[in-house]
Amino acid sequence: MAARNHNSNNSLNHQRLRLTIYGAVQGVGFRPAVYRLASELMLAGWVVNNVQGVVIEVEGPTPQLEHFLAQITRHPPPRASIHAVDTAWLAPTGATGFAIRQSDDHGQKTVLILPDSATCTDCLADIIDQTNPRYGYPFTNCTNCGPRLSIIEALPYDRPNTTMKHFIMCPDCQQEYNNPLDRRFHAQPNACPSCGPQLFLAHQASSDPLADAVAALQQGQIVAMKGLGGFHLLVDANNTAALLRLRQRKNRPAKPLAVMVRDSAMAHRLCIVSPQEEALLHSAEAPIVLLKRHPPASDIAPIADAVAPASPRSASCCPTPHCITCSWQHLTHR
Repeated sequence: MAARNHNSNNSLNHQRLRLTIYGAVQGVGFRPAVYRLASELMLAGWVVNNVQGVVIEVEGPTPQLEHFLAQITRHPPPRASIHAVDTAWLAPTGATGFAIRQSDDHGQKTVLILPDSATCTDCLADIIDQTNPRYGYPFTNCTNCGPRLSIIEALPYDRPNTTMKHFIMCPDCQQEYNNPLDRRFHAQPNACPSCGPQLFLAHQASSDPLADAVAALQQGQIVAMKGLGGFHLLVDANNTAALLRLRQRKNRPAKPLAVMVRDSAMAHRLCIVSPQEEALLHSAEAPIVLLKRHPPASDIAPIADAVAPASPRSASCCPTPHCITCSWQHLTHR
């Protein structure tokens, strides 16, 4: 990270500090983090997204400003990646309170947007909790996870510049969005079953699209599921006939197919998983990981040989699309 300092003057008791932060700093909870830190340190000012990154102005006692600068640059939100910081020490304006300002869309567009992130553990807990309003809701997300690059249409990263602009938040979601103590504070794709996107089954009327898709898989059919960034072609990994049909249609005679597992416990029952491989499976990127197979456990159906013909390794991944997480719940309760 490069830091560029202009007009440094730390001799005054009260000052105003202006930061321009470049890198992958939008869609990662950066503004909420700035808001909370400034409030904690009782600093006045504002933060705003623009087409180059994040701009911050804070004013107050010099020691608090120096602490703010150190904290926000050395300990940014986990998904943020700071490439450079411009700093300017200025005369205070007497501002009071702290605000997240409306984004500025003027200037050369250089800000980086992160790819979509796998569902975080907190959102997974919401999805599987039967008492939670988001129980079974496949589009659950927060500032730490969910769609980013796949929904953005313009910069800076704000809800009106994403495909979520068509979904008006209900009062409950709006309250979460406005609450600095909530993990969905300024989460641009925030949604729930009352106000957000809904699943549907194409070419077929369905009162429960997810259950019908699961039933189709159990019947040996191929299901094309639109997820983050594209389509997933799904078949039952225990059904040789379905796997061979998919291979024929994809003209993919031998290359291993990825096996989606419910969780790390299932991955361990199917494959030998090192600590490094498990960390990859559960990372925010949630990549497909090549794992060495071992004989199937007695408490789980074996994976068909057609998944990875003549290969000792199986390509495995954990469920990154939210609706696959929900489909596991359907399978578990059937």
